[in-house]
Amino acid sequence: MEWIICPVCKNKTRLKIRSDSELKNFPLFCPKCKQETLINIQQFNMSVIKEPDAKTQSR
Repeated sequence: MEWIICPVCKNKTRLKIRSDSELKNFPLFCPKCKQETLINIQQFNMSVIKEPDAKTQSR
């Protein structure tokens, strides 16, 4: 088991994962930096999902 590390501030979060855990589009919240990040985890490999910025609608 390992702690999930925040990709923004590199500190431990409140979650642990096992080697057979898989997370897809998981909203990871960091209690220290107060940021929420979408992540995927597969076999202890974490990848951050970049969200597209919201575009203003023109009329």
